[in-house]
Amino acid sequence: LPPRRMDSVVQIVEALESTDYGFNGTVPELARALGGCSTPGCRAVLGEPPNVPPAPPTLSHEQWLLFTQLLHHDAAAPERGAVLAPDGSTIALGPLFAGIEVGLKRAAGRPLPTVEPPIDALYAVTITEVLGTSFLLARDGDGNRATLGPSGCWDDVDDPQNYTLLGPPSPIPDAVANGAMDGVLLGARLARAPIPLADLLRGYYRTGNGTEEERPPSSYRRRDFGVLTGPEKLEEEVAAMLRVLQVLPPTRELLEDVGLEELVAIAHQAARDFREVYVECPAIVPRCMWGARPYRGTPKPLTLPLGSVYIHHTSTPSAPCRTFTACARDMRAMQRFHQDTRGWDDIGYSFVVGSDGYLYQGRGWHWVGAHTKGYNSKGYGVGYIGDFSATLPDPDTIALVRDELLPCAVRAGRLHRNYTLRGHRQMGHTDCPGNSLFREIETWHGFK
Repeated sequence: LPPRRMDSVVQIVEALESTDYGFNGTVPELARALGGCSTPGCRAVLGEPPNVPPAPPTLSHEQWLLFTQLLHHDAAAPERGAVLAPDGSTIALGPLFAGIEVGLKRAAGRPLPTVEPPIDALYAVTITEVLGTSFLLARDGDGNRATLGPSGCWDDVDDPQNYTLLGPPSPIPDAVANGAMDGVLLGARLARAPIPLADLLRGYYRTGNGTEEERPPSSYRRRDFGVLTGPEKLEEEVAAMLRVLQVLPPTRELLEDVGLEELVAIAHQAARDFREVYVECPAIVPRCMWGARPYRGTPKPLTLPLGSVYIHHTSTPSAPCRTFTACARDMRAMQRFHQDTRGWDDIGYSFVVGSDGYLYQGRGWHWVGAHTKGYNSKGYGVGYIGDFSATLPDPDTIALVRDELLPCAVRAGRLHRNYTLRGHRQMGHTDCPGNSLFREIETWHGFK
């Protein structure tokens, strides 16, 4: 089959939009016919799905098979309907196309079925039904049931075919969260000014050529979703969706013993946790996605929470990386240097900061690093890719660590609330992290 990449999806959409293939609806309605939005809440909001048409002559057999597989909803494995985007993130197509369908209907002035209580259809078909259901199912559990995440890894980023989750599955693995946020953002955009869907997707994800130079808009999804969707809005819509599910025959039984007070509490926790994980905390690219070699030997575990953070710049590579492809390449080069030339067990940093909007997992939260000699077991080493002696990282790349990673590490119990932050030069004979970046971190919380 074609690679499970967003490029393949855009090519399919372009072919479908270019000709009349015997289906009266839009591409998102075709996606719904194939099972992309088949849950009770989605059917209540968008109506019953259309009948599946014959295979369109504009698509090859392999393209049609891929599209059919990607839109087949599997409640036990929602991540199977996912593709790899050029920014390195993984997107579930079901919530993406559902949000786009709502946007197109609003732009065309086509009414959506009314439900009681009133709900925002854009959120209902993308995030609030699955989010409310996930936390509803977990409320009586033993605390071990996952409600959000995990991330996952593709077998081959150049020809992705199989996506494997990196932990216990929830109804909202990262791929579904990404697809839902993108569905909200693109649906809202289409409602204002409709454009051909292939053009919309190509511009947002930067498929095709041109992804080597700059960040695609999709890499800003967490920030943009957070701006569009305040905490109160998300909580209100989850609560309203749960009340709708209380009266729908397929889900009525699930909610029959849930009173209004408990329902509101579930919605509050669901909205708070989702925002904390997917809006306020940064996305971290796992080792298997950037092509890490295995750790040599046995990793030494850290004793959490740690009390310190040490800020570095890589110096070499000296240029910031602005795309997933470039940053992953830099990560592999640094790991080779640290293992083969320095003789270390692994890449030294705990985390590495790209200028593509993402953090990259080095040794991560739990393994002792090799970043700040004499202090590796006392703190995390966070390295910015680039030479920041004379220039600064982009403002949002600075904020990725200062405003997102560090507060998230405190909330998760990985870093002491009163942690100390220092530049590498304070701990040894080095200019690292460069004069410009060092002057910047002197203004950060915890600097000593």
